[in-house]
Order: sequence, then C-alpha cells, then structure tokens
Amino acid sequence: MDRDAGTPSPVPFGQFIVKVHGRCNLACRYCYLYQGPDRTWRGRPAAAAPAVLERAADRMAEHAAGHRLRHVALVLHGGEPLLAGPDRLGALADRVREKVPDGCTVHTTVQTNATLLTHAAVGTLARHGIRVGISLDGGLAAHNTQRVDHAGRASWPAAARGARLLADHHPEAYAGILTVVDPRTDPLEMYESLLALRPPALDLLLPHGNWTRPPPGLPDLTGTRPGPGSGRPTPYGDWLCTVFDRWWPASRRETRIRLFEECIALLLGLPGATESLGLDPLNAVVVETDGSIEQVDSLKSAYDTAAATGLDVFHHTFDDALRHPGVAARQAGAGALAAACRGCPLLHVCGGGHYAHRYRAENGFINPSVYCADLERLVRHVAARLAEATAGDPP
Repeated sequence: MDRDAGTPSPVPFGQFIVKVHGRCNLACRYCYLYQGPDRTWRGRPAAAAPAVLERAADRMAEHAAGHRLRHVALVLHGGEPLLAGPDRLGALADRVREKVPDGCTVHTTVQTNATLLTHAAVGTLARHGIRVGISLDGGLAAHNTQRVDHAGRASWPAAARGARLLADHHPEAYAGILTVVDPRTDPLEMYESLLALRPPALDLLLPHGNWTRPPPGLPDLTGTRPGPGSGRPTPYGDWLCTVFDRWWPASRRETRIRLFEECIALLLGLPGATESLGLDPLNAVVVETDGSIEQVDSLKSAYDTAAATGLDVFHHTFDDALRHPGVAARQAGAGALAAACRGCPLLHVCGGGHYAHRYRAENGFINPSVYCADLERLVRHVAARLAEATAGDPP
C-alpha cells in the first residue's frame, strides 16, 4: 500500500506468534485448530527446527528496525509450546532480544494448557523473561471435561496444579487465563472459580464459529437477518453481561478482563487493542513450524488454508506479508465491513466483531459477525452501566 496511491500505509506487525511446536498433548473435543476444517498442520513438522527459529528472529529484528518499533510482542504458541522444552523457548526469547535494535523492548509470553508446568519449567521461563498465559475452560473440574488427552483422560488435575503453581510461587510470571465462553455454564460460578486461581487478567473469548459453522448454543440461524437489531436470542451476550455485572461494581478490581476493558475504552473514545472489538488494524502475524508466514490461527476455523499467505521466513520479509491481500483486508477498517455494519451506531465499538466470525461460505467475510446480536447486547449493556456510573460526575 502506498500513500501516493491514495491508500494508507500498512500498520507494521507488533505481535509475532511463533509456533514452536505444532502438536498438542491434549485432544480437546471442540478444538477449532485440530478438529476444524483446516488440515495444513498435518503436513508440517511437529516442532520448529533451529533454522526456522533463527530465521524468524532475524525477520522480527529486521521488521522492528525497519519500522523503528519501540515494543514487540513475541508469543510462543502451538499446539502445546512446552512440548518443545522451556530451555528452547528461553533461547528463542533471548535471541530475539539480542537481535532487535536498541530501544526496542520485547515482551514475551507463552500460551500453554498448563499441564506441563513444573517448578523447574516455570523457573526457566521466568529467568528468560517469559510470562505464562494458560488456557482453561473454567476453574473447576466440571468445566474442563472436554479438555482431555489423546487417551481420553482428564487434563484438569495437571492443569489445576500448573495454574496454582503459578499463582502460589511465580506470580511475577503469571500473565493470566484465557477462557472460551460456554453459555451452558453458570457465568458467576465460572467467573468466581477462575478468580480462585488468582489470574492477573482474564481473556473471555467467543468460540470460533461463523455463519456456515455456527457456534454451539446459538438458535437456528436459518433465515436470520444478519446485522444489528435482528431480535434473536443472545445467549453469549447474556452470559457476558452477567459476568460484567459481577466484575464492574466490585469494591476492588479482582482481575482485569480485557474484553470489558476494551469495550469501556472504545465507548469513551479511546483506542482499542483487541481483535474482538473496534476498528484498529490487526498487527499480528504467525510463523508456523516449517517457517511459513501465516495470518492468525482463528481464520483456520473458516476453511482449509484460510490463514495461508504463500510466504515464508526464508524467502520473504514481514513487509511482504503486510502487502498480502488478506492482511490488507484486516487493516482496512470500516471499508472492509458489510453495509449493515457501516451503518450501525455501534460501529466504532463493535468494529464488526472478530473477523473470523463473519465468514459465510457464499460470500466470504463481508458479513456482520455471527455474534452480532450478542455483541450488540453486551455493548449496549456496558454503555448503560457506564452512563449510570458517570451520571453524577460534574461537567
């Protein structure tokens, strides 16, 4: 994209998601990555070779220098990244920090299912400045029945030990918990059970469904008019509103919830930084175990090869990836949205919702989110609570 041609320059990548290991020790029954339509993982090596990681570090440093980045987020991902071993993760984090230019800070996290966390592993990660984010379906065994290993055995005992290990002994390395919303669960029980694990932050994510493969719990979408004001039931929005009403008036901030904080910020006219809300350009990119440069994994919930770019770290720069049409579409703001979204009064808060959730096989991603009604419910609810809280403020 060229300013002289009348289009804005692309926003450089600031988040680099590196697949250090492409397999998982769990076989979660709902996993969009391994149980979904995309099959590209089958043809890739299980673990990233040293040459891939070295070249990825070179490319990140090159991008940081070329765009004079002051901060870079390095996310060590999988599969289950700890299958690669904490020493290897630490070596990559160190290598990226060594290579980026002076004045650029690298913030490194690893996203894990927590089953492989030990005192030694967390100690190694902490020494290399790597914070640990964990993925759970809730804070009780009953919430995690679908998170099983390949023999069908429950992962909860090991995952719970890992989470408590972080909270009790390594709070400085504890990044938080990522949980996918399940409207069949009791929202207050879910939230309070997660609080018991003392996460500094929670990410509450909507399942990666779309119009062609609707997420569980939504009513029949046949004949539903996509867009705001559809009038359909809002099980996900209702669940989130219940948690918000528990979180918002608490006498102290028990944990951060990024979705709620971003919604409030956007309602106040401040910048947003989440993929699920707002119109800010997405600035994340993925390096796969074979060195392929891909768009974010959530696209793999749409169709096979949806995240592919045809690029790799050995032959292409991250600037090359910025020019890919799929990446450009994620940075086009309101111009890439459906007409119903562009005319919606909640546009600058909702932003059309998560890109992957807009997919429909007949016309791609030019649709409102399959969660449009749920997002409308949440945004209007948060706006009402915010108005109540500020009603008595002086002008």
